[in-house]
Amino acid sequence: MDEQEKNLRSPQDEEFSLEDILKEFGTSAPAPAPEEPDVQIWDGKTPPAPRPASTLPSDTVRLDEVTKAVRQLTGEPEEPQSVPDATVRFDALGGDTPEEPPRIPVHEETVEPYSEQWEPEYEQPIGDYVPPEPIVFRPKSRLHELKRKLVEGPERRYYELAEQGLGKLQTAVFLNLLISLLAAGSTAMYALGMVQTGRLRLMVFVQFLALMLSALLGSYQLMEGFSDLIHRRFTLNTLLMFSFAACCADAILCLGQVRIPCCAAFSLNMTMSLWSACQKRRTEMAQMDTMRKAIRLDSLVGSPDYYEGRPGFLRSEGQVEDFMDTYRAPSGPEKTLSVYALTALFVNLAAGIVAGVRFSLPVGVQVFSAGLLLAVPATTFITLSRPMALLERRLHKIGTIICGWQGVLAMSQAAVFPLTDTDLIPPGSAKMNGVKFFGDRDPDQVVAYAAALITADGGSMAPLFSQLLESRSGYHYDADNLRGYPGGIGGEIGDDAVLAGTLSFMQSMGVDMPEGTRVNQAVYVAIDGRLSGVFAITYAKQKSSTTGLTTLCAYRGLTPVLTTGDFMLTESFLRSKFGVNVKRIAFPPRDVRAELSAREPAEDAPALALLTKEGLAGAAYAVTGSRALRSASVTGAAIHMLGGILGLLITLALAISGGTALLSPANILLYELIWMIPGLLVTEWTRSV
Repeated sequence: MDEQEKNLRSPQDEEFSLEDILKEFGTSAPAPAPEEPDVQIWDGKTPPAPRPASTLPSDTVRLDEVTKAVRQLTGEPEEPQSVPDATVRFDALGGDTPEEPPRIPVHEETVEPYSEQWEPEYEQPIGDYVPPEPIVFRPKSRLHELKRKLVEGPERRYYELAEQGLGKLQTAVFLNLLISLLAAGSTAMYALGMVQTGRLRLMVFVQFLALMLSALLGSYQLMEGFSDLIHRRFTLNTLLMFSFAACCADAILCLGQVRIPCCAAFSLNMTMSLWSACQKRRTEMAQMDTMRKAIRLDSLVGSPDYYEGRPGFLRSEGQVEDFMDTYRAPSGPEKTLSVYALTALFVNLAAGIVAGVRFSLPVGVQVFSAGLLLAVPATTFITLSRPMALLERRLHKIGTIICGWQGVLAMSQAAVFPLTDTDLIPPGSAKMNGVKFFGDRDPDQVVAYAAALITADGGSMAPLFSQLLESRSGYHYDADNLRGYPGGIGGEIGDDAVLAGTLSFMQSMGVDMPEGTRVNQAVYVAIDGRLSGVFAITYAKQKSSTTGLTTLCAYRGLTPVLTTGDFMLTESFLRSKFGVNVKRIAFPPRDVRAELSAREPAEDAPALALLTKEGLAGAAYAVTGSRALRSASVTGAAIHMLGGILGLLITLALAISGGTALLSPANILLYELIWMIPGLLVTEWTRSV
C-alpha cells in the first residue's frame, strides 16, 4: 500500500500510536524535558528573536503542520501566513520603555460599500412616535403614596389638635355655664325684688366681676374675633367682642347708677361660643382621625344626567387633597350669618346714637349693649357647629368624610343613587345551602350548565357556582344567545336550551314544577323546558347593606336605582330581606341597567365625600347626612336671624319711644332663653340620620 492510500484510510480501519503520528508528520522521537525553562527576556531596545522550531520540545505537536496536512488531503488552498507587525510589551520583566509604544495587531474587517439595498438589522423610522411603557398598577406603591400623604397632612394636623386637647375648652364651658347660672339667679332675685336696697351696689359689683371673669375664660374667642376683624372678616365672635366692650361700658355706668348690668346674657353667649369652639375642634379631630387610619380612599362624585335627567352619585378613586383643600371653606349659612352680624352692629350703633341724642349717654350705651345681645340669640353660635358634630359621630364610625360645604350642596339636590350587586350582597354573604336534582339529566351536567349560564350573566352568585363546579371537577361550557328576563336568564349550551331563575320566573315560562320544590331563596335550572335542579342559597344579613338601603329609602328626593343584573334581586326579595318600601326603588330594564353600570365619572369631577371602608352604609350616610346637615344649618340660621331681627326691631322701637326700662337684664335673658328652644331642636336633626 503506497503513502497516499495510507493517508486516505479511515481511522476506524487502523489504530495509530503517538510514535506513528510523529513519524507521519516528520518529527523526531520525544526528548527528555529541559531542566530549566527557556525564557527570553527583552531588554527594551532590541526585539527578541523568534524561537526557532528546533528549540521547541520534541514532544510538542506542531498544529501548523497538522493543518497543512489536512489541507493537502482535502484539497483546500493554503492561506498566506501573516507576520506580526509589532511585539507585545512586557513591562513587568523590566527594561527601558521604547520610544514608540508597540502596536497590537488588529484584525481589519473589510467593509462593503453602501448600497440602496442594504438595510440595518434594526431600523427605526425617523419621526415615528414610540409609546412609553404602560405604568403597572401596584397596590403596595399606591398604599405607600397614600400613607405618605396622610402622614404629611391629616396625621400631623391630628396630633396638633390632640396636643391642644379639649380639656381647657371643656373646663371653660363648664365654668362659664356656672357663672351664667349664678348671674341668672341673681338677676331673677333682683327682678323679683328679693335684693335689699343696701346690697344693690355689692350685687352690681359682683355682676361686673362675673362679666370680667367670663370674658377671661373666653379670651380665646375674643382674640379670634379681633383677628378676624384684622383679616377683614366679620364673624359672630367679632360681634361678641363688640358686645363685651359695650357691656363693660354699661357695667361701669351701672356702678354709678346702681343698676344691674346684662352679665347673665353675655355669659350665656360666651358659654355657647366656647361650646361651639369645642365642637369644632372635636369634629376636626374626628375627621383627621378617620383620614389618618385609612388604608383605602374612595370618593363619591356626581354624574350629571345619570338617570331620567337627574344626577347620580358614582364611586371613584379619592385623593387626600380632596378633603384637605375643602374642609375649612366657609359654608353658605356661615357667610350669611357673618353679613347679618355686621348689619346688626350698624343697626344697634344707630339705635344707640338715637337714644343717646334723645335722652342721655348712659341710655345710649344701655340701648347699644342690650341691642347687641338681643340681635344674636345664644344658640346662634352653635347652630352650625352642633349639627356637624352630631353627624360626624356617625360618619366617624363608618369611615366617611364629607368634603366641605360644596359636597353638602351637591349631595343635597334631587338625585338618584345607583345600587350594585356588591352594595346589596357583599362578597361572602351568599352561600350555597343545598342542591336537589330532578329528571334524568346527569347532575354534573346540570351543575355545569347552571355555572356556565350564571357565570356568563355575572352577579353575586357567579362565584358560588364557579366554586361548586370546581369542587365537582366539572366541564366548562360556553353559553350562547344569553337573554335576560324579569327574575331569570336564558341561553343555549350546545343543542340544549337552558333557563335559570326564580320560582315565579319558571312558572311564567311554563316549566312544570314538581311538589316540594318551593324554596324562597333558590335558583331553579331547567333544561329543554324541564326542571333539572334547584340550588338553595342563603344570604347573610349585612348591617352595612341593611342600614344603607333603609336610610336611602327614607329620604324624599333621593331615589335608589338598581343597576345590577342579578336576577335574584327582585322586589319581593328586597322587601323580605331588607324590609324597605320597594316603591322608592327604581328597577330599570336590563339593557338600561347595563348602560348605567358601565357609566364612568368624569376625570375632573370634584369629590363630594371620601370613603375609607367598604359597604353601602358609608356612601349612603354621606348623602343622607349631607341633606340633614344642610336642612339643619339653613333652618337654624333662618330661625336665629328671625329672632335677631325681631330683637333689633324691639330695640329700635324702645330707643325711639324712650321705653328703655323694658331693656332690663331679666327681660333680655328671658328673650334669649325663649329663642334657645327652637335653636336646640333644629340642631338635633342630624342625630336621626
